[in-house]
Amino acid sequence: MFETTPVQQPVQPPRQSLAGRAYLVRAGVSVGALVLLVGVIAMAAAKGETHIPLGTVLQTIANHLWQAGYDVDPIDAGIIWNYRISRAMVAAACGASLALSGAVLQALLRNSLADPYLLGISAGASTGAVSVAILGFGAGMVSLSLGAFVGALVAFGFVALLAIPAGRGADAIILAGVAGSQLFNALTSFIVTKAATADEARGVMFWLLGNLSGVRWPDVYLALPVAVIGLLVCLWYSRALDAFTFGVESAASLGVPVRRVYVVLIAIAASMTAVMVSIVGSIGFVGLVIPHAARFFVGTRHGFLLPASALIGAVFLVAADIVSRIILDGQVLPIGVITALIGAPAFAIILCHGRVLR
Repeated sequence: MFETTPVQQPVQPPRQSLAGRAYLVRAGVSVGALVLLVGVIAMAAAKGETHIPLGTVLQTIANHLWQAGYDVDPIDAGIIWNYRISRAMVAAACGASLALSGAVLQALLRNSLADPYLLGISAGASTGAVSVAILGFGAGMVSLSLGAFVGALVAFGFVALLAIPAGRGADAIILAGVAGSQLFNALTSFIVTKAATADEARGVMFWLLGNLSGVRWPDVYLALPVAVIGLLVCLWYSRALDAFTFGVESAASLGVPVRRVYVVLIAIAASMTAVMVSIVGSIGFVGLVIPHAARFFVGTRHGFLLPASALIGAVFLVAADIVSRIILDGQVLPIGVITALIGAPAFAIILCHGRVLR
């Protein structure tokens, strides 16, 4: 008789160990993005027409936050704190809000091409800003940002009312958003063509392409809380967003209050976008591309995807702002130009490879 040697089966690692390792990797991505965000904000404070050493930047921040008492040139300190740091903070809040809104809309509408401007919010904000700047709505008592915010809310209301008779489904919202965007873009073009002078038209076009030049600390006090509150609300509904991945019917069968989640999250996405557009103007591709990039790193579970999208979006927009200030000597490009130049090729690569589009 021949003796048979039993075949050794490969030892499989426990599922719990694999899950823990995946959790650490996904959490590590968010931590790494947070560290990178701090780094690019410090770089944004140092880079510009006047280069300031990074040590001076850190000393200035320490003086303002902890009264450290470092001897820093007052002009450099003013440039760092009053102009560059506030600008970087608004850019971070804007990038986080737009990326977060894109991730939420892509989950709710189950459409990989959904982004914050799908709902016509950007077009409505542009119309509101142009109405204030050129037509003089508000008799000088309404600022450009407030006019943009009101216009964004009006556009969102118009899209919502348009989608109700069509069934309020994802397809209806998408089509209503396209119609609303076209309508308000046409109104903006009509107002500029009919009533604007050459200088006014130039200023409006610069604002429409995204402009961070005029932001200061009061804008930080508005943008940062909106971004943080929006992230917290979206995280609260992260499990519901996971359920929406399998469709509305599946989410409802799992006990998700579909209508309430739709209303709350779309309203949050619209509000975040409206606030950011009212401060900095229209900035494209952040809400479209960043959620796909975050999905590549952390997967589709929204408990990881939402914070990763927010942090990566913040890093991206601060970095884009740095590029917009240094790419041309003596000139600052609209940040929307930089995001489009980077975002369009990146999205083309994603689309061609088809790796993260669902």
